Amino acid sequence: MHISSLPSRYGIGTLGTAAYGFADFLERAGQSYWQILPLGPTGYGDSPYSSSSTFAGNPYFIDIEFLIRDGLVDPDLAECLDFGSDITKVDYGLLYLNRKTVLKQAVANLFAKRGRDFAELKAFKDENSAWLPAFALFSALKDMFGGVSWQEWPDEYRRYGSEAVERAKRELAEEIDYHIAVQYLFYAQWYPLKAYANSKGIKIIGDVPIYVALDSADVWANPEDFYLDADLKPVAVAGCPPDAFSDDGQLWGNPLYRWDKLKNDGYEWWLRRIAFATKVCDVVRIDHFRGFESYWSIPYGDATAKGGKWVKGPDYDIFRVISEKLGRLPIIAEDLGVLTPPVYKLLERVGYPGMKVLEFAFTPDADEENEYLPHNITKNSVAYIGTHDNETAVGWLMSQEPEVYKYATEYMNLSYEEGLSWGFIRTLLASPADTAIVQMQDLIVLGNEGRMNTPSTLGGNWTWRIRPECINDWLAGLLYAKTATYKRLSEGCLKKITAEKEALKADKAKMAALLAAEKKKATEATD
Repeated sequence: MHISSLPSRYGIGTLGTAAYGFADFLERAGQSYWQILPLGPTGYGDSPYSSSSTFAGNPYFIDIEFLIRDGLVDPDLAECLDFGSDITKVDYGLLYLNRKTVLKQAVANLFAKRGRDFAELKAFKDENSAWLPAFALFSALKDMFGGVSWQEWPDEYRRYGSEAVERAKRELAEEIDYHIAVQYLFYAQWYPLKAYANSKGIKIIGDVPIYVALDSADVWANPEDFYLDADLKPVAVAGCPPDAFSDDGQLWGNPLYRWDKLKNDGYEWWLRRIAFATKVCDVVRIDHFRGFESYWSIPYGDATAKGGKWVKGPDYDIFRVISEKLGRLPIIAEDLGVLTPPVYKLLERVGYPGMKVLEFAFTPDADEENEYLPHNITKNSVAYIGTHDNETAVGWLMSQEPEVYKYATEYMNLSYEEGLSWGFIRTLLASPADTAIVQMQDLIVLGNEGRMNTPSTLGGNWTWRIRPECINDWLAGLLYAKTATYKRLSEGCLKKITAEKEALKADKAKMAALLAAEKKKATEATD
């Protein structure tokens, strides 16, 4: 469940009390992982996979109640702004209009209380000097130009390092300081939340999209790393060929990397990105992993992805360098999509666990070797019912043709008595996969009204939020019992169970000793 889906009073899930409560819920439920989506700022389309920075945090996630607690925001201001009345949906339009008002006051009060360069802020800037100055400048310029893509800025501002951009650093110093302070506030809330989850035995699984958005500080400040022409327009863009999601394929529009240039640089930008991601989260899922072996290149300007072609990627070389420079990292390979023998070979070489999705197991043309059928799932993998791009378990089942419905129902022994979602969950937990991840929507038995994203569509995606009453002790107990049945309880739970057993043994031994002593006394008294 993503941060945005948590309950809160201010229109979107945050890094506040409900997030800490969710970590408590996971601990009570015997869980080991909390998987989230990318944490970056969202823009047009609201997708966390299309962010203005691969390093920055989403300002919407900064908890307003914590800001009020810290004396940085007037509660009356927060109450008078409209963040949306529907607690089950995020209204990104209202957040865009009103969230900055709160953050502006928070930053102004922060500077008033502590100065513009207090020790913690200075340390934060030093630690993030590789990306923070360019991102803050980019964000300030974006504000100055009314939020339009940097591709539409006047030419002298489109070129990072130009005289106009250097002048903007001085002229926009106050706005730049604001964006730096917002990032400070985000990470000042994120790292304590992560530490709290870790203290509960919960590791955070983060997400690194293979590509970055064209309208991002990453591309604007590093154009030489991407396939852009002399006018800084993309030559070709990323996507996927036609597949089960779309007959036209998926036209993502991200600029493609100049892998030859990145290789000559020792993949320095990617090393920084992965190192940062594994600091922010405990485990990292690399999205669209197959794109490292070869990627779908679509001519810029095409209306669909049909006209693309496969182009060879960096393959194992980039992971060899990552391993040499950063060591063996906890990485999950999102290996879904069109897989070929070279992709399987790359997966075998890197040794990362891949992903297995139950909803892909019961297609009409599935054969006995289908790798997603639970009995075929390999141990070194992470199993899911579906991902954020798929239907919920109930939604998927109800949308299938009769023969698929029949096969899936019989294979998983689904019943309304157990609950259709919980039949999927039982099957998932019983699979051989080392790790099993369940979407919160399936735990609370939602249909497609709880779907997070429908690929190749705009509007209505990324908005789902959970009702606060759905996160409760009864559900935690039910999930704990299922998790225990299939021997998947967290290490913390297992240690607690072991400690309780040892304590019980000690109590029994103590009782036995007391009884033996009483018996001896009785015998002596009789004698």
